Amino acid sequence: MADIKDSVIQAKNSAIALSAANTRTKNKALTAMADALNNSRKAITEANAKDIEAAEGMRAKGELTDAMIKRLKVNDEKIDGMIEGIKDVKKLKDPVGETISATDLDDDLTLFQIRCPIGLIGVIFESRPDVVPQIMSLCLKSGNAVVFKGGKEAANTNRVLFDILSEAAYASGIPKDVFCLMETRGDVSAILKMDGQIDLLIPRGSNEFVRYIQTNTKIPVLGHSAGICHVYVDADADEEKALYVTLDSKIQYPAVCNAVETLLVNAKVARTFLPKMVELFVKNGVEVRADADIRRILGKNDKVTAAKPSDWDTEYNDLIISMKLVNTLDEAIDFINKHGSKHTDTIVTENNKSAQRFVSLVDSSSVMVNASTRFSDGFRYGKGAEVGISTNKIHSRGPVGMEGLMIYKYVLIGNGHAVNSYTGKAGKKFKHTVSEKEFKL
Repeated sequence: MADIKDSVIQAKNSAIALSAANTRTKNKALTAMADALNNSRKAITEANAKDIEAAEGMRAKGELTDAMIKRLKVNDEKIDGMIEGIKDVKKLKDPVGETISATDLDDDLTLFQIRCPIGLIGVIFESRPDVVPQIMSLCLKSGNAVVFKGGKEAANTNRVLFDILSEAAYASGIPKDVFCLMETRGDVSAILKMDGQIDLLIPRGSNEFVRYIQTNTKIPVLGHSAGICHVYVDADADEEKALYVTLDSKIQYPAVCNAVETLLVNAKVARTFLPKMVELFVKNGVEVRADADIRRILGKNDKVTAAKPSDWDTEYNDLIISMKLVNTLDEAIDFINKHGSKHTDTIVTENNKSAQRFVSLVDSSSVMVNASTRFSDGFRYGKGAEVGISTNKIHSRGPVGMEGLMIYKYVLIGNGHAVNSYTGKAGKKFKHTVSEKEFKL
């Protein structure tokens, strides 16, 4: 445990130096990191092959799910995505030192609110090796040090990616020790107790895993514990849009948190829409579970099984969909707010008033209109990459990019000013006027 604590303390100290790194140095490092990934494809895929082989054995023992193995796999396409993500982060504006607001308290006395890094970020994740370049690039650009703890199922891939990226960054002038990879079995327990060093924890994995992290640490946690997403097909939906959006939301990549798990269909369009939707699901290998009302509409259909009450609260991460009939828009909204996980929910409708009501009343971090739930993603939102998806209502919400790694500080610049001048009956009055000044010393 002493070694772990020493490494974390070193990363914490190095975070201060990284917070002062200039944009040119950070962008140079990001370019080097992207190039290093491209030049190391063989090493990455070979390491991943070892993890996949071991993971298949773990799956046979019931220790890993199919969804986790899908997330674990790294191929050339995944590497391309990693590289593109780093390049996109490089294009983003450097947020460090950005002026949020400025207020003139008096002549030559201006209060600035400026962005600054949080400090040391702890990232604990399962299965997804692509988390390493995502988080590392975003933390580097935002001036944060980061401590990683990946699952044992991805140990070889994580280590190779971490070594490739950190070496490229350090060679480009980034302070040493700002990146730290933990690998032993006791590391998670150790990290959870380091509330004096780690400023923010970002867990990424199954809902059980995230809940465990949230309930076993004093460190602030950014994340979501489940991805129970909905598509609601409204009475005024365009049928072709509804079919296309719903299918994409389920099958484009079912093993992730922004895939739809429950489809709600308004009774007014159910008789024409449902047979076509079920046919598409079955054709694409989706297991359909439906409530009694939908099964009555569909008639005898051995491809549709009865949904259980537990289905409404289940994140499948697989080619499974639960379906429920609703009579009104408000019934759909109430159902989503009761059974959803505040992650991502979509309405398909041509009625602007219905869309507005859905957007206003659905209490989720991302709400879509006539668009797939799969758009809920940091890369697709233009954030370069994401540190995670948060269903929190403080600090940051939804797909979180660099803004979720930033906090702010106040900087007051005066010219010999003293509070005594503003006290008493004869004291000066504060101006408190909004200023257009940008912070600069």
